[in-house]
Amino acid sequence: MRIMAPSSIAILGGGLTGLSAAFHLSRRFPAAQITLLNKDIHFGGWVHSRRAKITLKDGRETSVLLEAGPRTLRPNSKGVLELINLLDLSPSLLTVPKSSPAARNRFLHLPGTKGLLCIPSSPLSILTSGLSPKSSSLHSPLGHILLSAVVREPFRPWNRPLMIEDESVDEFLSRRFGSEFARIFGSALVHGIYAADSRKSSVRAAFPSLWDAEERGRGSLVTGFLRPSRASAIADVNDLPYQLGDVDGQMRGVSVYSFSQGIGALVDALLRELRTRRNVRLVGGVSATGLRMNPRTAQFEITTSSCETLRATHTVSAVPLPSLKGLLSPKTPLPHLTANPYSSVTVVNLVFLASPGHVLHPVGFGYLVPRASSRHAENAILGCVFDSSSMSTQEAPWSADIVKMTAMLREPVASIPRLVDMLSEQLGVRLPDPLIVRVHDKAHCIPLLRVGHLQRMQELSEVLQGEPWSSKLEVIGAGVGGVSVGDCVEAGRRAGRNWA
Repeated sequence: MRIMAPSSIAILGGGLTGLSAAFHLSRRFPAAQITLLNKDIHFGGWVHSRRAKITLKDGRETSVLLEAGPRTLRPNSKGVLELINLLDLSPSLLTVPKSSPAARNRFLHLPGTKGLLCIPSSPLSILTSGLSPKSSSLHSPLGHILLSAVVREPFRPWNRPLMIEDESVDEFLSRRFGSEFARIFGSALVHGIYAADSRKSSVRAAFPSLWDAEERGRGSLVTGFLRPSRASAIADVNDLPYQLGDVDGQMRGVSVYSFSQGIGALVDALLRELRTRRNVRLVGGVSATGLRMNPRTAQFEITTSSCETLRATHTVSAVPLPSLKGLLSPKTPLPHLTANPYSSVTVVNLVFLASPGHVLHPVGFGYLVPRASSRHAENAILGCVFDSSSMSTQEAPWSADIVKMTAMLREPVASIPRLVDMLSEQLGVRLPDPLIVRVHDKAHCIPLLRVGHLQRMQELSEVLQGEPWSSKLEVIGAGVGGVSVGDCVEAGRRAGRNWA
């Protein structure tokens, strides 16, 4: 169903989703006046890229890039690649090839042990690569669990319960690979992406490819991954073509990428472009305080913290769903806005100056910490990224002695020395005192997509099509369609797709 073209658009939220929506809507509707409200002066949501000065042993000064939010991107999001092309960000691209040790080597730390285990890059590669541990005593039992789980999975019968339309990541992986596989791999994966519990996360919302692969494989996940997927072909028919230029070719053989000044470069480029557009007004430091549809004028009326009332024919909400609930009148509620809780994460940037010959971590992307077994206590650390290894070209070539790490914790840091001790134990290496420490407490930053999320969002979409909204209010963002940078950019790109 096509909706009349907007003459004015209000966008609530200036994170990546809102900025992407403003960018694409301003191109599609150049005659429409677009106003974007962001409660913070800082645009870009949880993206924070900053440089810190540091003095080397020889007295030279340099700087290190510190990311408090996302730090690398995968090339599977065409929406982000399109922005790179349209915003002319290609010259600042930094890529890591799939063949690089930094891309191939990813690790686990098992609670109750010391040191790291190197894991395969995908579940299927367990069949050929196995585990390469630093501690051989851990190799036999863990290797047996993973190898036997993958080898046996194709021979397990279809065991999805009848009439079930969703389940937790833990339930899904336990059915197909066994409970130990689910606890170790599934929980670590959910820790790394959602900072949440895999026993509460929807497999269809968080990892739809797993659910689809089981169906393609007629019950076998391994078999399904060996068969081609039709989902991408279907999506290409329905979507507007992407303007990728040469960027798609630059991503051949690339595992992850970033920019010379970090992921913040994407936000900065969007802001520069939007500020040149006459039909776009960016308002920082002002939040919406109320949202209603005036039935007489058929326009949205949005009250703000600056006491201004904004009127628009169409609105895009890119704020967290609980925040949207607080804007609505009890007479016009929307369903499921508080169905998903949000995870809080503490991100700690640590910069060390390594002594010659003193290796502080193995070459690789970093490590995750899975859920502890019943014999051990849960660890405060969810994972750690080896920034110096995963994106080493962001620093000057003479900065080889500088080692950057970023730890993610499920709770605020009580003591930096205690944190360094915990990291040392997990790495199996005594870390020196850090030169730089930056602590970022991010409260309620990642939505946990609970079981049944897709069905709830479908019900929300159906309500938005009816009165009083009449498909003129779009609700998008991490709490709706996915938490990755690619998900957020794509959601903004698709906003207002049915507006004529």
